[in-house]
Amino acid sequence: MILIDALHINNSGGKILLDYLIESIESAGLKVFYLLDSRIEDEHPLIRNNIVQYMEASFMNRYGFYKQEGKRFGLVFCFGNLPPAIRLDAEVYTYFHQKLFLKVPSNLEFFSKLSLWLKSGIVGRMKNNTDYWVVQTDLMKREFSAKFKAKDDEVLVIPFYPSMRLKSSSIMTRRKNSFLFVSSYNVHKNHENLLIGFKKFYDINKLGELHLTLFEDSSEIISKVKKMQADGYPIINHGFITRQKLLPIYNSVEYIVYPSFSESFGLGIIEGIENGCKVLGADLDYMKAVCIPDVVFDPYSIDEIKKGFENAVKLKEVKTVQLTFNEIDKILQLLKIK
Repeated sequence: MILIDALHINNSGGKILLDYLIESIESAGLKVFYLLDSRIEDEHPLIRNNIVQYMEASFMNRYGFYKQEGKRFGLVFCFGNLPPAIRLDAEVYTYFHQKLFLKVPSNLEFFSKLSLWLKSGIVGRMKNNTDYWVVQTDLMKREFSAKFKAKDDEVLVIPFYPSMRLKSSSIMTRRKNSFLFVSSYNVHKNHENLLIGFKKFYDINKLGELHLTLFEDSSEIISKVKKMQADGYPIINHGFITRQKLLPIYNSVEYIVYPSFSESFGLGIIEGIENGCKVLGADLDYMKAVCIPDVVFDPYSIDEIKKGFENAVKLKEVKTVQLTFNEIDKILQLLKIK
């Protein structure tokens, strides 16, 4: 039997990929056993003829599951960075997507850094419980292999993501000089520098608009956004938004902007490119792993972010090139007991 262990996935980009994985497995008719977080019960694609077990996501619960049920499985796919809690007599693949476990940004608060260091240490302690690691980009493979001393043939680069495009019959007019950053709030996402950089750009040029997708409960950053809105800056926060409702927004803006200090993949970059957006983003390796962007900036410098906006509105020739593509068929091929 095949186990899909996604116990620690319940939100954000990981949940989007998990939903797509479930849809693909079900469409392919594979027989699997799902281990899922109880918080997503009834909040994932329909599972028709396969077994699902929900439980509270915790290290001890997961350890207990493997101790009791581990012998049932001939192949295990762990979706969520952590190998099984024990070594199994099975072929094991672990999907790793948390770049912050590889390199902790220096600007994070102490307790955030401590949490990431501890979690990275747990991955290191459990690394011998998996046969293979699956990552999304060559960059992730290089950094993962260096961090955890993995052999080249133990780390597989298999990007996958749900393509999302507007039908050609629904083509929309793009708002000139409009910029969209699709991300919830986290310090490493760099919303603060982005907002100040946009403010400086707008003060001088009096053009452009910035679109965000921040949860309303992100109180500190939301307060800053509302203050700027009250001061007359054209910032539109769409709040929490489903992917389908996000689709027409992708198709109404000119640019995707990505200022993050760290990304394992940057799904929003790919979605923007596939929906015809230009790319304005951080001049960092994660960006270069998925595309050749139109305009780049130093995300640590507010003045450079301001210049990035200025260079974008002056751009005459579009040059974004997508470098990473969906390979879900390779994932499905792995999930077959040989």
